[in-house]
Parts: sequence; structure tokens; C-alpha cells
Amino acid sequence: MKKVLIGGAWPYANGSLHIGHIAGLLPGDVLARYHRAIGDDVYFVSGSDCYGTPVAIRAKQENRTPREISDFYHEEFAECFERLGFSYDVYSKTSAKEHKEFVRGFHRKLYESKHVYEKEAPQAYCESCNTFLADRFILGKCPKCGENTRGDQCDACGNVPEPENLLDPICAVCRKRIHFKNSKHFYIAISELTEELQELVDTHPEWRKNAVSFTNRYIEEGLRDRALTRDLEWGIEVPKEGYENKTIYIWAENVLGYLSASKVAADERRTDFTELWGKDATHYYVHGKDNIPFHTIILPALLFGNGEEWHLPDRIISSEYLTLEGRKISTSHNYAIWIKDLLDKYETDSIRYFFLANGPEKKDADFSWREYVNSHNGELLGAYGNFINRSLTFIAKYFDGIVPEGVLSPEIEGRLDALYTSVGTRIEGGAFKDAIDEIFEFVRFSNKFFDTEQPWTTRTTDIAACGNTLYQCVQIIANLAVLLAPFLPFSSEKLCGWLGISSKWEKQSVVAGYELPEVEILFKRIDKKVIEEETEKLEQIGIQ
Repeated sequence: MKKVLIGGAWPYANGSLHIGHIAGLLPGDVLARYHRAIGDDVYFVSGSDCYGTPVAIRAKQENRTPREISDFYHEEFAECFERLGFSYDVYSKTSAKEHKEFVRGFHRKLYESKHVYEKEAPQAYCESCNTFLADRFILGKCPKCGENTRGDQCDACGNVPEPENLLDPICAVCRKRIHFKNSKHFYIAISELTEELQELVDTHPEWRKNAVSFTNRYIEEGLRDRALTRDLEWGIEVPKEGYENKTIYIWAENVLGYLSASKVAADERRTDFTELWGKDATHYYVHGKDNIPFHTIILPALLFGNGEEWHLPDRIISSEYLTLEGRKISTSHNYAIWIKDLLDKYETDSIRYFFLANGPEKKDADFSWREYVNSHNGELLGAYGNFINRSLTFIAKYFDGIVPEGVLSPEIEGRLDALYTSVGTRIEGGAFKDAIDEIFEFVRFSNKFFDTEQPWTTRTTDIAACGNTLYQCVQIIANLAVLLAPFLPFSSEKLCGWLGISSKWEKQSVVAGYELPEVEILFKRIDKKVIEEETEKLEQIGIQ
């Protein structure tokens, strides 16, 4: 049994979750459920990112406190993740006492590092909003390519500019001209860690390709030192005399949530936290494309700088971008599908299936209502649900709900053995789409097997053959339930209960003579009129 840390990105607690968030985070739950099923000691952690400018600005807009805003969205996030079946061991928040205490201790040690120094430098300040601004809230023209950009990264050329070098800088909130004020802060010399960071990338070819290429590009262009502290009220207090009016920069504390939350989990289990962060553990980080540098450069730089030989990222599971009906998701224009609304209308496993089978795993993907409905009705219900329903209702009707006698054919047995190995390997390697596609290829084989064996005919011509067919179908269903449990936990839990089997990642069998309970339809058909209704709502938003 090995220790496995799975860290899901921490969403900003300044607005509701949308489908783009979930598309990037769902693989983390698949990993957690799979590793538990094979017997590993799993620590699946995440939380809400409560500090920083985004939350403070939202609070000002709504005449509320930053804590009120962040706590409200944290509760909403936690509820959404629970309804989506995310099996977090700890879902925390950066404003939690445990996180703040851990971060302050980590930073005390960090400030002793040879890679940390003090410097006075210009900080962006918006007089209209009466606040210093985080880099991402500065807009201007890139000094390298001339395109419009944010202060933290130019999407056009990939350059990471110094905010004070932006051309025509303005505040992203009020759109008014900003100024720069000199202020003294702690900086971490990421530039001095270039060799260590390059070695980290070079020794981890199993990272997602976008993570490798992005990180190499950042390194090739030259890493810049970054401030560890900030002139903001809403944040974690700097544990250093003379810095009483400053807070820890959000990027230098939120990624440490993986450490603080996993320590909470370890303490709850009374296990050794240092073992989880030792050399023998395996660490996954699951997030979207825009979070790559925070997990491949910032987090490792902080771990290197702290000097306590923390475990470095083993696998980076970084998704590409998700669009909506061919357009970029825009929270500011309300052009999005909000998870809380999606969960109110559609089945959880249906939502999970679509984003795992059609999400932005290796390339940009698009969510369209037509594709979603067709995917649900055609694959989840039409192939998988149909196979289960036709098999179990046949047994209920013609065998009094008793699993008949039979023998599993060598072909089916061999295919099941191979599936456990292959699907497990794909999950561990971050190839979730390939894994679920392989399972559904077997689902289609299973439907073909049912059709070829024609139990509706052999029921009257050869009852033993009919029973043998249905026996094998039950064994297939049992194993599909386990194979799909990391992806579709709610329907798999029902099936495991109906069939009296374990969800452990190993071949399952249901003995002849087992009495099935009264079963129900697993998935309901989605009326195609939904396509027009939901699309029309989005079009109305687009017109505004």
C-alpha cells in the first residue's frame, strides 16, 4: 500500500463554479476513487481560495466583507462538489485556522532561505478603488508583442511581463488609469532556482504535454523573481516584524493548501504527515491549463526555498480549455453554465460522464447542449443503461429474479482481466478519456453479445443456453460497475448493492442462485427539446 496525494486546484471564492472548473477537476476524483479501490492510502484534498484581490473587489462591489463573500462561496463550492460525488478527504479553505497557521510557519522558515531577499519595488495601485492590485487585475498592452494583456501573463505571446512595464496600464475593475507606488517586500529568487526547476521538468516526461511545454517555455524566456508579500488587508498576516501592515501574496500561500489540507487529513487519521510528503509517496496535481505555472514553477520553488526536502510533483494532470457552444466562457458577461444549476436539472453521473468522455483532456473541447444530450441518450443510457436494463429485467421476468446457472466464456473472462489492467494503467497515466472509451467499447461488445445469443429465442428453445447467456451478462454488469465506479460512482454504487459485490478493483462474480432485488432504470432519457431550450437561453445572454 502506497501513500497517494491528489491535489485538486483551489477555486477562487468570488463567484460560482461553472463547467470549465469541473471539466478540469473531475479527473482528480477518478484518481482518488481508483487508488482507494486498489488499496492505496489516498489523501484527496482541495479547498476554496479565499484571499487576494478578486475576493476583496467582489466584497466591495456588494458592500459586504471579504470573509462574508468567501465563506458564502466556500459553502456553495463544498455543496456542489459533494453533489458531484467528489470524494475529498479534506475540502478546506485558505481562511481556515489550520491553513493560516501552517502557512505562517512555512514562511518563517522560507524567509531564512538564501533564495529570499527584501527589495523595494513599484506596486500597482488604483486610486479609484483605493487598493493595491494583484497582477491579474492590471490590464494593458504587452511590452513584447503589443497585444492587450493582463499583468500576470500575455495570452497572445505567453510573455510574463513586469506589471510596471505594461503599456497604458489600467485597473481591470474600474478601467481607470493606475499608478505605481514603491513598497518594500520579501521576494523569492525563482531565477536562482532555474537549474532545479529545469531538472524537475526533464525528469518528469509523464507530465501532461502542455505542462512540459509551458514550463519549458517559461524557463527558456527567463524566470523572474516574485514578491512573497503584498500591501493588502485581506490575507494571511506576514510572520515577520516590520511587516504588520502587509499580507502574504496569494500565490505564495494558496498552493501551500495542498500541504496544510493533507496535514489535516493525516492528523485526523493519526498517520505520519512527513511520510505523505516523503520520497516514497506519489503526488498528482489536477487543474486547468491556466494553473500550470503555479504547480510546475511556483509550488516547487516554494518547496525548494523552504529547504525541508518536500516531495515534488510526480504527475501534472493539466487540462486544456473548455468553450461553450463555440464561444469562450465569460463569467463577467454571465455566459456560462453554472454547476449548481446543472445539478438541479441533470443526473450527476450524466454530467461526470460527459466531461470525462468529451472534456478538454488533451486538446481544447467545446460543450454544446446537442452533444451533451446525444452523449447521454446514445452512450450512457442507450448503450450502458440499456444493457443493464435488458439483462436484469429479463432475469426478473423469466427467471423469477434468480441469477441462472452458467459459465463465463474464456473470451469474456480474458477481456475482463485485460480491462482491469489496461484501464488501471490508463487512469494512473492520466488518460481518462481513453480509459472510459475502452470500457464503453466493451459495453458495445456486451450488447452485441446479448443480441447474438438471442435469449428471447433460446428462452423457449434451449433454456440452459438462455440461462448461460444471462449468467454471463450478470458477470459483465458486475465488473462494469467496478470498472466504471471511479467515473460514475452513483450508478456503480447502486449496481454493487443490487448484485451484492465489492467495489474493490478486482474481477467480481455473482453466484448462480443469487436473488436480485427489485431494480430500477439507472438513467432517464433527456427530452431533445432541452437542446433548443438551453441553447436559446445562452443565445439570449449572448445578445445582451
